[in-house]
Formats: sequence, C-alpha cells, structure tokens
Amino acid sequence: MEIKKLEPKEKKGLILVITGNGKGKTTSAMGMALRASGHGMKVDIIQFMKGDLYSGEWDGVKRLDGLVELVSTGKGFCGIEGNPYPHSEHRINAQDAVKLVKEKIRSGRAQILILDEINNALKLKLIDLDQVMEILDMKPPHLHMILTGRDAHPDVIQRADTVSEVREIKHAYEKEIEPQPGIDY
Repeated sequence: MEIKKLEPKEKKGLILVITGNGKGKTTSAMGMALRASGHGMKVDIIQFMKGDLYSGEWDGVKRLDGLVELVSTGKGFCGIEGNPYPHSEHRINAQDAVKLVKEKIRSGRAQILILDEINNALKLKLIDLDQVMEILDMKPPHLHMILTGRDAHPDVIQRADTVSEVREIKHAYEKEIEPQPGIDY
C-alpha cells in the first residue's frame, strides 16, 4: 500500500495554545515535536518553569537525531510546596527564557518553537503579558509556535490559531499513586 504525504497549498506558521487543568499539555507538545521530527523539521523547546527534577523528555529528544533541542531554564514550579527558590529567582530565570526565545526566533533555524509552561509563567507574573505578545509579534510567517501551561491568558487565546484545553476528569495522584517515569515525567 502506498502512503501519501499531504502538502498544504499554502504553508502558514500557526500559533497553538495547549492549556487546562488536566495532565498532558507538555506531552501533547512533545508529541508534535516527535511528529515534526518525522518530517525532518527542526524544533526548539524552551521550558520556562521545569528544571529542578529530571524529566524523560530531556534524554528522549537526544534520540531524535539533533532535530529537536530542549533547553530547560527554570528552577521548578514557582510557589509549589517544597520548591526552595523565591519568586525573584524564578522571575530571573523566566526573563532569561524570554531572551532565549527571542534569540531562537531571530536565528530562523527552527520550524517549530515550543514555549513550555509559558502560560503558567505569565499567570505567576514571572513574565509580563506585553513580553508574550511581543514574542507572538516577532513570529515569522512560517514558524509554528506552541504555548503550553495552565491558565492561558485570554489575549493569548484570542491571538492563537488553535487552542486545546486539557481537562482533568481524574488523576492517579488522587489515589495517592506517586508520579510514574515515562508517564508523569
């Protein structure tokens, strides 16, 4: 059986937002990175808040033949019990992430740019709405941008081409089941 590859008549870089209280926002974005690598596309991932606990995607992307680059700029989730860093340090790291995103956009190397947990960073005031809107304004016509995290700002949702909400119905955590490798991190 012959497998057809579709080609759009007009290529357009999209803005996608993956938000909501359910599990799977980052995982969905990582799935798009995997899919894009199958098309030979270059993907850059900037994680705004993760970085203090190991996550499998860090080593997983290394297996994608250099097509996907992941940079974790954070010190974990700001305000979560047990995270020892003050808001000011989280803000410094998130501001570094904003600078890195702008560098990635200017380089023109990537076809997809994933801004993981940027919605949370905005909600927690680690970055400002005008910074996010400036990033979206900088987006070249053929670059796809994926913004993940809970509590997406209404202005970001308005600006997006596609918005998906991940809704939690139930979670293993409620049964006091610890996070599982390959599923939760």
